Amino acid sequence: MPVTKQTHLTALAHDSLRVASIQSSVAGVPYGNDSVLLGSQVSIPARIGLYIGTANYVITVGFGTPTRTQTVIFDTGSNVNWIQCKPCAVTCYPQQEPLFDPTLSSTYRNITCAAPACLGLSSRGCSGTTCLYGVTYGDGSSTVGFLATDTFTLTSTNVINNFIFGCGQNNRGLFRGAAGLIGLGRSPYSLNSQAVSTLGNIFSYCLPSTSSYTGYLNIGNPLKTNVAYTPMLTNTRAPTLYFIDLIGITVGATQLALSPTVFQSVGTIIDSGTVITRLPPTAYSALRTAFRAAMTQYPLAGAASILDTCYDLRNVATVTYPVIKLRYTGLEVTLPATGIFYVISAAQVCLAFAGNSDSTQIGIIGNVQQKTFEVTYDNVAKRIGFSTGACS
Repeated sequence: MPVTKQTHLTALAHDSLRVASIQSSVAGVPYGNDSVLLGSQVSIPARIGLYIGTANYVITVGFGTPTRTQTVIFDTGSNVNWIQCKPCAVTCYPQQEPLFDPTLSSTYRNITCAAPACLGLSSRGCSGTTCLYGVTYGDGSSTVGFLATDTFTLTSTNVINNFIFGCGQNNRGLFRGAAGLIGLGRSPYSLNSQAVSTLGNIFSYCLPSTSSYTGYLNIGNPLKTNVAYTPMLTNTRAPTLYFIDLIGITVGATQLALSPTVFQSVGTIIDSGTVITRLPPTAYSALRTAFRAAMTQYPLAGAASILDTCYDLRNVATVTYPVIKLRYTGLEVTLPATGIFYVISAAQVCLAFAGNSDSTQIGIIGNVQQKTFEVTYDNVAKRIGFSTGACS
Protein backbone atom coordinates (compact mmCIF):
# COMPACT_ATOMS: atom_id res chain seq x y z
CA MET A 1 0.00 0.00 0.00
CA PRO A 2 1.26 3.55 -0.65
CA VAL A 3 2.83 5.40 2.28
CA THR A 4 0.87 8.65 2.50
CA LYS A 5 1.41 11.70 4.67
CA GLN A 6 -1.60 10.60 6.72
CA THR A 7 0.01 7.18 7.24
CA HIS A 8 3.10 8.87 8.70
CA LEU A 9 1.07 11.21 10.91
CA THR A 10 -1.07 8.31 12.16
CA ALA A 11 2.08 6.31 12.96
CA LEU A 12 3.49 9.25 14.91
CA ALA A 13 0.24 9.66 16.84
CA HIS A 14 0.26 5.96 17.77
CA ASP A 15 3.92 6.31 18.71
CA SER A 16 3.04 9.04 21.20
CA LEU A 17 0.44 6.80 22.84
CA ARG A 18 2.89 3.91 23.07
CA VAL A 19 5.53 6.15 24.64
CA ALA A 20 3.02 7.45 27.18
CA SER A 21 2.31 3.87 28.20
CA ILE A 22 6.01 3.01 28.49
CA GLN A 23 6.65 6.11 30.56
CA SER A 24 4.02 5.05 33.06
CA SER A 25 5.20 1.44 33.22
CA VAL A 26 6.31 0.54 36.72
CA ALA A 27 6.20 -3.24 36.78
CA GLY A 28 6.33 -6.41 34.72
CA VAL A 29 6.42 -10.19 34.91
CA PRO A 30 9.63 -11.86 36.21
CA TYR A 31 12.82 -11.94 34.23
CA GLY A 32 13.44 -14.58 31.59
CA ASN A 33 15.85 -17.46 32.17
CA ASP A 34 19.51 -17.35 31.22
CA SER A 35 21.32 -20.13 29.44
CA VAL A 36 24.66 -20.98 27.94
CA LEU A 37 25.19 -19.94 24.34
CA LEU A 38 24.95 -22.95 22.09
CA GLY A 39 26.53 -21.45 18.98
CA SER A 40 23.37 -21.92 16.91
CA GLN A 41 21.06 -19.44 15.27
CA VAL A 42 18.01 -19.12 13.08
CA SER A 43 17.36 -16.07 10.93
CA ILE A 44 14.08 -15.12 9.27
CA PRO A 45 13.19 -12.16 7.01
CA ALA A 46 11.78 -9.01 8.61
CA ARG A 47 10.01 -6.15 6.88
CA ILE A 48 8.11 -3.05 7.81
CA GLY A 49 4.47 -4.06 7.63
CA LEU A 50 3.16 -1.24 5.43
CA TYR A 51 2.25 -3.82 2.81
CA ILE A 52 -0.39 -5.26 5.16
CA GLY A 53 -1.36 -1.94 6.70
CA THR A 54 0.80 -1.63 9.84
CA ALA A 55 3.80 0.62 10.48
CA ASN A 56 5.34 -2.01 12.78
CA TYR A 57 8.00 -4.54 11.76
CA VAL A 58 6.77 -8.03 10.96
CA ILE A 59 7.94 -11.61 10.42
CA THR A 60 6.13 -14.64 9.02
CA VAL A 61 6.13 -17.76 11.20
CA GLY A 62 4.06 -20.93 11.68
CA PHE A 63 1.69 -22.16 14.38
CA GLY A 64 0.24 -25.62 14.88
CA THR A 65 0.46 -29.09 13.32
CA PRO A 66 0.22 -28.96 10.39
CA THR A 67 1.79 -25.52 10.30
CA ARG A 68 -0.38 -22.50 9.53
CA THR A 69 1.50 -19.43 8.31
CA GLN A 70 0.93 -16.22 10.28
CA THR A 71 2.47 -12.76 9.80
CA VAL A 72 3.09 -11.17 13.21
CA ILE A 73 4.57 -7.99 14.65
CA PHE A 74 7.73 -8.44 16.71
CA ASP A 75 8.38 -6.09 19.62
CA THR A 76 11.07 -5.84 22.30
CA GLY A 77 8.69 -3.86 24.50
CA SER A 78 6.17 -6.73 24.72
CA ASN A 79 6.21 -10.12 26.42
CA VAL A 80 3.11 -12.20 25.70
CA ASN A 81 2.93 -13.87 22.27
CA TRP A 82 -0.54 -14.08 20.73
CA ILE A 83 -2.44 -14.55 17.49
CA GLN A 84 -6.09 -14.20 16.54
CA CYS A 85 -7.96 -17.51 16.71
CA LYS A 86 -11.24 -18.98 15.56
CA PRO A 87 -14.01 -18.91 16.54
CA CYS A 88 -13.10 -15.34 17.55
CA ALA A 89 -15.88 -15.46 20.12
CA VAL A 90 -16.10 -11.67 20.57
CA THR A 91 -14.29 -9.76 17.81
CA CYS A 92 -11.29 -9.91 15.51
CA TYR A 93 -9.86 -7.19 13.26
CA PRO A 94 -9.06 -7.96 9.58
CA GLN A 95 -5.74 -9.72 8.94
CA GLN A 96 -3.77 -10.89 5.91
CA GLU A 97 -3.92 -14.68 6.44
CA PRO A 98 -6.90 -16.79 7.48
CA LEU A 99 -7.50 -16.90 11.23
CA PHE A 100 -5.73 -19.70 13.07
CA ASP A 101 -8.12 -22.56 13.86
CA PRO A 102 -6.92 -24.47 16.94
CA THR A 103 -9.27 -27.37 16.20
CA LEU A 104 -7.23 -28.16 13.09
CA SER A 105 -3.95 -28.49 15.02
CA SER A 106 -3.15 -31.88 16.54
CA THR A 107 -0.67 -30.31 18.99
CA TYR A 108 -2.82 -27.46 20.34
CA ARG A 109 -3.56 -27.53 24.09
CA ASN A 110 -5.27 -25.03 26.37
CA ILE A 111 -3.42 -24.22 29.61
CA THR A 112 -5.31 -24.77 32.86
CA CYS A 113 -5.87 -22.10 35.49
CA ALA A 114 -3.77 -24.03 38.01
CA ALA A 115 -0.73 -24.31 35.72
CA PRO A 116 2.39 -22.24 36.58
CA ALA A 117 2.25 -20.58 33.14
CA CYS A 118 -1.18 -19.21 34.00
CA LEU A 119 -0.30 -18.19 37.54
CA GLY A 120 2.72 -16.21 36.27
CA LEU A 121 0.63 -13.87 34.10
CA SER A 122 0.23 -10.31 35.34
CA SER A 123 -3.33 -10.21 33.94
CA ARG A 124 -5.28 -13.46 33.94
CA GLY A 125 -8.68 -15.03 34.47
CA CYS A 126 -10.48 -18.34 34.09
CA SER A 127 -13.17 -19.79 31.87
CA GLY A 128 -14.04 -22.97 33.71
CA THR A 129 -10.62 -24.55 34.21
CA THR A 130 -9.06 -22.85 31.14
CA CYS A 131 -6.62 -19.97 31.66
CA LEU A 132 -7.46 -16.60 30.13
CA TYR A 133 -4.83 -13.96 29.35
CA GLY A 134 -5.30 -10.23 28.75
CA VAL A 135 -2.97 -7.55 27.39
CA THR A 136 -3.71 -3.85 26.88
CA TYR A 137 -1.24 -1.71 24.93
CA GLY A 138 -0.39 1.95 25.21
CA ASP A 139 -2.36 2.98 22.11
CA GLY A 140 -5.55 1.44 23.49
CA SER A 141 -5.25 -1.81 21.52
CA SER A 142 -5.96 -5.00 23.44
CA THR A 143 -6.21 -8.76 23.22
CA VAL A 144 -7.99 -11.30 25.42
CA GLY A 145 -8.25 -15.03 24.91
CA PHE A 146 -7.13 -18.51 25.94
CA LEU A 147 -3.57 -19.17 27.05
CA ALA A 148 -2.37 -22.22 25.15
CA THR A 149 0.58 -24.22 23.86
CA ASP A 150 1.28 -25.46 20.35
CA THR A 151 4.09 -26.08 17.92
CA PHE A 152 5.79 -22.85 16.81
CA THR A 153 7.76 -22.91 13.56
CA LEU A 154 10.48 -20.36 12.83
CA THR A 155 11.77 -22.22 9.78
CA SER A 156 11.21 -25.71 8.39
CA THR A 157 14.11 -27.00 10.50
CA ASN A 158 13.64 -24.83 13.62
CA VAL A 159 10.59 -25.68 15.69
CA ILE A 160 9.70 -24.94 19.32
CA ASN A 161 7.37 -27.51 20.87
CA ASN A 162 4.87 -26.55 23.58
CA PHE A 163 5.24 -22.86 22.74
CA ILE A 164 3.17 -20.69 25.11
CA PHE A 165 0.99 -18.11 23.39
CA GLY A 166 -2.39 -16.45 23.55
CA CYS A 167 -5.21 -17.64 21.30
CA GLY A 168 -7.01 -14.33 20.93
CA GLN A 169 -10.81 -14.20 21.03
CA ASN A 170 -11.33 -10.46 21.58
CA ASN A 171 -8.75 -8.38 19.74
CA ARG A 172 -9.09 -4.67 19.12
CA GLY A 173 -6.90 -1.88 17.90
CA LEU A 174 -4.22 -0.92 15.48
CA PHE A 175 -2.43 -4.13 14.50
CA ARG A 176 -3.80 -3.70 10.96
CA GLY A 177 -3.41 -6.85 8.96
CA ALA A 178 -0.99 -8.67 11.26
CA ALA A 179 -2.14 -11.97 12.79
CA GLY A 180 -0.84 -10.99 16.22
CA LEU A 181 2.37 -10.21 18.05
CA ILE A 182 5.59 -11.90 19.13
CA GLY A 183 7.14 -10.49 22.28
CA LEU A 184 10.91 -10.17 22.71
CA GLY A 185 10.95 -8.69 26.20
CA ARG A 186 12.78 -9.93 29.29
CA SER A 187 10.02 -12.29 30.38
CA PRO A 188 9.63 -16.08 30.50
CA TYR A 189 6.72 -15.74 28.04
CA SER A 190 8.72 -14.05 25.28
CA LEU A 191 10.00 -15.86 22.20
CA ASN A 192 13.66 -15.46 23.15
CA SER A 193 13.09 -16.95 26.61
CA GLN A 194 11.15 -19.89 25.19
CA ALA A 195 13.96 -20.59 22.69
CA VAL A 196 16.57 -20.89 25.46
CA SER A 197 17.00 -24.68 25.37
CA THR A 198 17.93 -24.77 21.69
CA LEU A 199 19.24 -21.33 20.76
CA GLY A 200 20.29 -19.59 23.98
CA ASN A 201 18.78 -16.39 25.35
CA ILE A 202 20.15 -14.05 22.72
CA PHE A 203 18.59 -12.46 19.66
CA SER A 204 19.29 -9.74 17.14
CA TYR A 205 17.58 -7.95 14.30
CA CYS A 206 18.23 -5.57 11.45
CA LEU A 207 15.42 -3.18 10.63
CA PRO A 208 15.51 -2.19 6.95
CA SER A 209 15.76 1.49 6.02
CA THR A 210 12.61 1.53 3.87
CA SER A 211 9.75 -0.72 2.80
CA SER A 212 11.72 -1.55 -0.36
CA TYR A 213 14.26 -3.58 1.60
CA THR A 214 14.18 -6.67 3.81
CA GLY A 215 15.95 -7.07 7.12
CA TYR A 216 15.89 -9.98 9.54
CA LEU A 217 15.12 -11.25 13.02
CA ASN A 218 17.77 -13.65 14.27
CA ILE A 219 17.35 -15.92 17.29
CA GLY A 220 20.72 -17.11 18.59
CA ASN A 221 24.20 -15.71 18.09
CA PRO A 222 24.38 -12.50 16.02
CA LEU A 223 25.04 -12.82 12.29
CA LYS A 224 27.69 -10.09 12.23
CA THR A 225 31.05 -10.51 13.91
CA ASN A 226 31.98 -6.82 14.27
CA VAL A 227 29.74 -6.26 17.28
CA ALA A 228 30.47 -3.42 19.71
CA TYR A 229 28.70 -3.83 23.05
CA THR A 230 27.41 -1.67 25.88
CA PRO A 231 25.96 -2.99 29.16
CA MET A 232 22.31 -4.07 29.30
CA LEU A 233 20.87 -2.44 32.39
CA THR A 234 17.84 -3.36 34.50
CA ASN A 235 15.40 -0.99 36.15
CA THR A 236 13.22 -2.49 38.87
CA ARG A 237 10.33 -0.20 37.89
CA ALA A 238 10.13 -1.92 34.49
CA PRO A 239 12.24 -5.11 34.68
CA THR A 240 11.15 -6.55 31.31
CA LEU A 241 12.36 -3.53 29.32
CA TYR A 242 15.89 -3.19 27.94
CA PHE A 243 17.74 -0.28 29.53
CA ILE A 244 20.89 1.10 27.92
CA ASP A 245 23.39 3.67 29.25
CA LEU A 246 23.18 6.68 26.95
CA ILE A 247 25.75 9.22 28.17
CA GLY A 248 26.13 11.82 25.42
CA ILE A 249 25.35 13.08 21.92
CA THR A 250 27.56 14.61 19.24
CA VAL A 251 26.18 16.79 16.42
CA GLY A 252 28.69 17.34 13.62
CA ALA A 253 31.96 18.20 15.31
CA THR A 254 30.23 19.42 18.47
CA GLN A 255 29.80 17.30 21.54
CA LEU A 256 26.72 18.64 23.28
CA ALA A 257 27.48 20.18 26.66
CA LEU A 258 25.41 17.69 28.62
CA SER A 259 26.30 15.85 31.79
CA PRO A 260 25.77 12.07 31.56
CA THR A 261 23.48 12.44 34.57
CA VAL A 262 20.92 14.19 32.32
CA PHE A 263 20.30 10.75 30.79
CA GLN A 264 21.27 8.49 33.68
CA SER A 265 19.03 10.11 36.30
CA VAL A 266 15.93 8.86 34.46
CA GLY A 267 17.34 6.01 32.37
CA THR A 268 17.03 5.12 28.69
CA ILE A 269 15.52 2.06 27.03
CA ILE A 270 16.01 0.71 23.52
CA ASP A 271 12.77 -0.41 21.90
CA SER A 272 11.96 -1.86 18.48
CA GLY A 273 8.31 -0.81 18.69
CA THR A 274 8.82 2.92 19.36
CA VAL A 275 9.45 4.90 16.18
CA ILE A 276 10.93 8.23 17.30
CA THR A 277 13.71 8.52 19.89
CA ARG A 278 12.66 10.47 22.98
CA LEU A 279 15.22 12.47 24.97
CA PRO A 280 15.11 14.39 28.24
CA PRO A 281 13.97 17.98 27.53
CA THR A 282 17.40 19.49 28.22
CA ALA A 283 19.12 17.03 25.90
CA TYR A 284 16.60 17.45 23.10
CA SER A 285 16.78 21.24 23.32
CA ALA A 286 20.57 21.12 22.97
CA LEU A 287 20.33 18.67 20.06
CA ARG A 288 17.72 20.74 18.24
CA THR A 289 19.70 23.97 18.68
CA ALA A 290 22.92 22.43 17.34
CA PHE A 291 21.13 20.71 14.45
CA ARG A 292 19.24 23.82 13.38
CA ALA A 293 22.45 25.87 13.51
CA ALA A 294 24.04 23.45 11.03
CA MET A 295 21.01 23.45 8.71
CA THR A 296 20.38 27.18 8.27
CA GLN A 297 20.85 26.94 4.48
CA TYR A 298 17.57 25.01 4.16
CA PRO A 299 14.07 26.49 4.62
CA LEU A 300 12.16 25.33 7.66
CA ALA A 301 8.83 23.57 7.19
CA GLY A 302 5.91 23.18 9.54
CA ALA A 303 6.01 20.69 12.39
CA ALA A 304 4.71 17.15 11.90
CA SER A 305 2.99 15.88 15.03
CA ILE A 306 5.76 15.48 17.66
CA LEU A 307 8.52 16.44 15.18
CA ASP A 308 9.22 20.18 15.44
CA THR A 309 12.38 20.55 13.31
CA CYS A 310 11.41 19.98 9.69
CA TYR A 311 12.73 21.25 6.36
CA ASP A 312 11.35 21.83 2.88
CA LEU A 313 13.81 20.06 0.59
CA ARG A 314 11.76 19.99 -2.62
CA ASN A 315 14.27 22.14 -4.48
CA VAL A 316 17.40 20.57 -3.00
CA ALA A 317 19.42 18.03 -4.99
CA THR A 318 21.98 17.17 -2.29
CA VAL A 319 21.59 17.71 1.44
CA THR A 320 24.57 18.46 3.62
CA TYR A 321 23.68 17.64 7.21
CA PRO A 322 25.51 17.25 10.54
CA VAL A 323 26.22 13.64 11.48
CA ILE A 324 24.72 12.65 14.82
CA LYS A 325 26.49 10.21 17.12
CA LEU A 326 24.93 8.58 20.17
CA ARG A 327 27.44 7.80 22.89
CA TYR A 328 26.83 4.86 25.21
CA THR A 329 29.09 3.42 27.88
CA GLY A 330 31.90 1.70 25.96
CA LEU A 331 30.84 2.61 22.41
CA GLU A 332 29.75 5.35 20.03
CA VAL A 333 27.09 4.78 17.35
CA THR A 334 27.22 6.97 14.24
CA LEU A 335 23.78 7.31 12.71
CA PRO A 336 23.27 7.10 8.94
CA ALA A 337 20.90 9.56 7.25
CA THR A 338 18.01 7.12 7.76
CA GLY A 339 18.64 7.37 11.51
CA ILE A 340 18.57 11.18 11.51
CA PHE A 341 15.65 12.10 9.28
CA TYR A 342 11.99 11.07 9.24
CA VAL A 343 10.64 11.82 5.77
CA ILE A 344 6.97 12.80 5.60
CA SER A 345 7.45 14.15 2.07
CA ALA A 346 10.08 16.16 0.18
CA ALA A 347 8.40 19.25 1.59
CA GLN A 348 8.59 17.98 5.17
CA VAL A 349 11.82 16.19 6.14
CA CYS A 350 12.13 16.17 9.92
CA LEU A 351 14.72 15.56 12.60
CA ALA A 352 13.74 12.13 13.93
CA PHE A 353 14.03 12.99 17.62
CA ALA A 354 11.58 14.45 20.12
CA GLY A 355 11.75 15.71 23.67
CA ASN A 356 9.94 14.25 26.64
CA SER A 357 7.41 16.51 28.30
CA ASP A 358 9.34 16.60 31.57
CA SER A 359 12.72 15.61 32.98
CA THR A 360 11.39 12.70 35.06
CA GLN A 361 10.41 10.54 32.05
CA ILE A 362 12.71 7.81 30.74
CA GLY A 363 14.45 8.22 27.40
CA ILE A 364 13.72 5.82 24.53
CA ILE A 365 15.95 4.87 21.60
CA GLY A 366 13.41 4.33 18.83
CA ASN A 367 13.57 2.17 15.74
CA VAL A 368 14.47 5.01 13.34
CA GLN A 369 17.84 5.24 15.09
CA GLN A 370 18.28 1.46 14.84
CA LYS A 371 17.71 1.05 11.09
CA THR A 372 20.41 -0.83 9.10
CA PHE A 373 22.28 -1.86 12.29
CA GLU A 374 22.23 -5.38 13.62
CA VAL A 375 21.11 -4.74 17.20
CA THR A 376 21.99 -7.64 19.48
CA TYR A 377 20.29 -8.38 22.82
CA ASP A 378 22.55 -10.74 24.75
CA ASN A 379 20.51 -11.75 27.80
CA VAL A 380 23.27 -14.09 28.98
CA ALA A 381 26.15 -11.63 29.16
CA LYS A 382 23.70 -8.74 29.85
CA ARG A 383 24.86 -6.55 26.99
CA ILE A 384 23.45 -4.82 23.91
CA GLY A 385 25.47 -4.65 20.71
CA PHE A 386 25.51 -2.72 17.44
CA SER A 387 26.97 -3.76 14.09
CA THR A 388 26.95 -1.32 11.19
CA GLY A 389 25.68 -2.01 7.69
CA ALA A 390 23.84 -5.23 8.49
CA CYS A 391 20.99 -4.58 6.03
CA SER A 392 19.97 -1.88 3.57
